[in-house]
Amino acid sequence: MAKFIDNLGMDLSQEDCGGLTMSKAQMEKTDKLAREVMNLARSTLLVNLRFLDAALSQFKAEPYDGTYATDGQKLLYSAEHVLYSYRDEQQAPVRDYLHIVLHCVFRHMYVHNEVNRDCWDLACDMAVENTINDLGLAGTDVKKAARQQLILDGIRQQTGALTAERIYRYYAAKDLPPYALSEIRDIFFADDHFLWYYNEEPKKISDEQDQDEENRQRKRKNTEASRQTEAGEDLNAERAAQEQVWKRISERMQTDLQTFSRQQGDKAGGLIQNLTNVNRERYDYTRFLKKFAVMGEIMKINDDEFDYIFYTYGLRLYKNLPLVEPLEYKEVRRIKDFVIAIDTSASVSGELVQSFVQKTYNILKSTESYFRKINLHIIQCDADIQEDYKITSQEDFDRYMETMEIRGLGGTDYRPVFQYVDSLIKAKEFENLKGLIYFTDGHGTFPAKKPDYSTAFVFVEDEDNSPSVPPWAIRLVLTKEELEDTVNAPD
Repeated sequence: MAKFIDNLGMDLSQEDCGGLTMSKAQMEKTDKLAREVMNLARSTLLVNLRFLDAALSQFKAEPYDGTYATDGQKLLYSAEHVLYSYRDEQQAPVRDYLHIVLHCVFRHMYVHNEVNRDCWDLACDMAVENTINDLGLAGTDVKKAARQQLILDGIRQQTGALTAERIYRYYAAKDLPPYALSEIRDIFFADDHFLWYYNEEPKKISDEQDQDEENRQRKRKNTEASRQTEAGEDLNAERAAQEQVWKRISERMQTDLQTFSRQQGDKAGGLIQNLTNVNRERYDYTRFLKKFAVMGEIMKINDDEFDYIFYTYGLRLYKNLPLVEPLEYKEVRRIKDFVIAIDTSASVSGELVQSFVQKTYNILKSTESYFRKINLHIIQCDADIQEDYKITSQEDFDRYMETMEIRGLGGTDYRPVFQYVDSLIKAKEFENLKGLIYFTDGHGTFPAKKPDYSTAFVFVEDEDNSPSVPPWAIRLVLTKEELEDTVNAPD
């Protein structure tokens, strides 16, 4: 190792003094030394963080003119940057290598192109640097860590868990100019992110002004656009496959940290938080809600069962007399009998309750979500039933949203709601109750046995893991941002 460091220092001093372009032999030697530094960094991580074994074996190293960059498959590196950073701080390459690996484990590069890139780049760098600081490895201790921690501690007070998504929303709301975000990112920077983003649309090719070339140029344009479309589709498929690889690695790491590597997991709070967040199953609440729909007929032309052949044949044969008319009714799946239970205990935020009802309202009020005549009960309950508001039409729902008040704020007991709903069923209040959704923080007493209808408990994501639910219930976790999305559901 001593000889290696001496050789490294000699090569760098020669380059500094000479000021000339390196020869091919010098470039090869520099690259070889840089790869040795990177292999040393990789080995250091493997020895100290065994749960990273699969992640550390995914990359194919390739030279690059910048600093570092990765797309989840290639690890681009600048030999000069690697050696200079090693000379300044021997721990820097280890930290940078871990920084890049964590980006992949958290799947930061698999993001849509409409994201604010300046905010996302900063948020991702801050999330992984916070995770590295939490791990507390001596091999990753660098000077900038102390300055980073001051900034991270301030943001944590505003966002709670320091995941990339929460940090992104924090900075997006502040609406800082790009130069301000860049100044902050310099403190957390380790790699370039240009490989994360790619143009999904084929590049447009301009036509020649020369009229004689117009037809040939059009063919050339169509051919090139077709090739680029195919290339884009291939890239999408390749990225999707690679994302699945990292998803499996991430899930395996989470399991390992929570079981076999408990000793490491005790000081890996940031890592576990990010893994839990990225591996959390995502739901489309609109689709989820429509699972509780039932079949029924509505007055609507059924294009699916309409025979255009006989219709047009009749028009041709008898001028204005079709042989078959379209059906004026159609069977669809919509919500008719339904219950929304709201936990109004003191531990549940009134704002979150209103956001949940508002979001559910936005989904249900679309014409494709429920029948014109419905039977929806919105029940507020803490330890006792506080209110049962029956909704039978759009007008009832509008009126409830305008006058809604949170009632209760006592303890939490889920059993009264189920007992009350069972009594409504016995009283023939429901024709065909499909299900019940219970919005809660999860800290209450569940019924001892499964009800005769499907039940889902909806929780809001926070820093603590949401409680488990009985085996017969569906568990759904939504973020505060998902609840605050009050855009009308599509038809």
